[in-house]
Amino acid sequence: MKLFITGLIILAAGCWLYGGIVKRILKPDDRQTPAEKYYDAVDFLVLPNWKNMLIQLLNIAGIGPVIGVISGILFGDIVFVIIPVGCVLMGAVHDFVAGMMSMRHKGANLTELVRITAGKHLYRIFSAFLVLALLLVVAVFINVPARLSAGLIGGESFYWCVAAIFLYYICATLFPVDKIIGKIYPIFGGVLLLGTGALLISLLIHAFKEPSLLIESAEFQSKMFSPEKNQPILPMLFVTIACGILSGFHATQAPIVARTIKSEKQAFGVFFGMMIVEGFIAMVWSAGALAVYNMFPELIGSNPNGVLMEITGTFLTGNISTVVIISVIILAITSGDTAMRSLRLSLAEMFHIDQKPILPRLWVMLPLIALTAGLLFWSNQDGGSFQKLWTYFAWSNQVIAAFALLAGSIWLFALKRPAFITVMPGMFITFIVTTYILWISPEHGGPVGVGLELSDAYLIAGFVAITVFAWARIRGSELNISCEQETSQCQDQKK
Repeated sequence: MKLFITGLIILAAGCWLYGGIVKRILKPDDRQTPAEKYYDAVDFLVLPNWKNMLIQLLNIAGIGPVIGVISGILFGDIVFVIIPVGCVLMGAVHDFVAGMMSMRHKGANLTELVRITAGKHLYRIFSAFLVLALLLVVAVFINVPARLSAGLIGGESFYWCVAAIFLYYICATLFPVDKIIGKIYPIFGGVLLLGTGALLISLLIHAFKEPSLLIESAEFQSKMFSPEKNQPILPMLFVTIACGILSGFHATQAPIVARTIKSEKQAFGVFFGMMIVEGFIAMVWSAGALAVYNMFPELIGSNPNGVLMEITGTFLTGNISTVVIISVIILAITSGDTAMRSLRLSLAEMFHIDQKPILPRLWVMLPLIALTAGLLFWSNQDGGSFQKLWTYFAWSNQVIAAFALLAGSIWLFALKRPAFITVMPGMFITFIVTTYILWISPEHGGPVGVGLELSDAYLIAGFVAITVFAWARIRGSELNISCEQETSQCQDQKK
C-alpha cells in the first residue's frame, strides 16, 4: 500500500518538477504551428486543446498499461516505483520530444525525423522496420478488443467483432481527423477516465480495510517472475510493461496531434501530461492485478484477459464493471485506428503522395488492408500464433523508442541544448532491447534470438548503448539545425 501511494506521489511530483526542466530545454513558443501553416482540412487543422489532450491520451494508452501491467506486476510490488519513475524520466520525455520535433519540422512523421537527424541510411532501415511494426500494432489492437468484446457479447461473435473493428479502422484512417476521431474520442476519453477512477476508488476502499492486498503475499512471492524462471527484470520488465513506462509507438502517434495544435505552448500538456495520465492508468491496473493475485493465487500465470475480467468482477459491480471493460476495449481500439492512420501518413510521406484528395488516401490504404487481413488470419490460427504476434509487437515497440530517443538526442545536440533528457532514457532502452535480442531464445522461454548468457548480453548491450549515443553526439555536432532564431521552420542543411 505504501509503495503504491509513494508511486502516485512520484508521478505527480515528477510531472511538475522534471517536466518543468524538460519544458525549459525544449522552449515551446508562439511561432505558427503546422496546423495553421499547412492547413488542408484532412490531417492539418486546428482542434481545441482539450480535444487534442484526449485524442493524444487515447492514441497512446493502448492495452499496454492494462494487459501489460497485469503481467508486469508479477515482477513484484517494486513495479509501483518503477512505473512512475520510468514514466517521468523516459516515457513523458520521449513523447514530448517527439511531439515538439514534429511541430518544428512541418508536422513530420517519425520516419522523416529520423532522416533529418540520423541520415538517409538509417532512415531506410528504420522505415521498413516501422511499417512492419505498425502492422503488428494494428493486428494486435484488432485481436485483443475483439476477444474482449466477444467475451461481453458471448456466442460465436469473435469474427464479427474483428470485422466491425477493422471496418471502423479503415473509416477512421480515411476520413479527416476531425470527422470521426475528433468527434468520438472525447466521449471515449470520458468513459476511460470514469472507469479508471471507479477502479481506483474501489481499490483504495478495499486496501484500507485490508492493506495486505497491495503487498506481496508469501504465495505470490513463490510464483512471481524471477531470473530463475527466465524473467529477469532487465530486460523483461521493460518489454512486458511497454506503454506504461516507455513506448516507441507513442512517437508514431505524436505527429497526428502535432498537426492539430494551435500553439506550441499547449504541447507540454498534450504530450508530457497525457503520458503522466497513462502512467496513472498503469498504476491503477497493476494495483488491481496484485490484489487479485493475492486473493486468487491460482490466477498467476493465466491469460491476462481473464485476470482483467476478474479484477472488474471483484472490485466493481453491475454496470460499472461493464463500463470499465468497455473502457479497456476503447483503449485498444483508439490506438489501433491511429496506428493505421500513422501508417498511411508515413507511407504517403515516404513516397510523396498528396493526402488531401480521398482517392490517393485509398490507394495507400489498400495494401495496408490486405497485409493486416493476412496477419489477422495467421494470428488466429492458434493461441501460439497470437502469442508470437504479441511478443514481436512488444519487442518492436521498444526498438522504435530507441530510434525516437536517438533522433531526439541528435536534434538536441545539434541545437546545442542539454541532451541528457533524451540520452539517459535512450541509452537505457537501447541497452534493454539489445540485451533482449542477445539473450532471448526458445531455451530462455522466448522467441528466436541469439541466446547468449545474460551476463554476456549485458556487457555487449552496454557497449552498444554507449557507442550509439557517442555517435549521436558526433552526428549532432555535424548538423546545422537552427531553431534558436525563433523562425517558423527548422532547416536541416546536411542531407
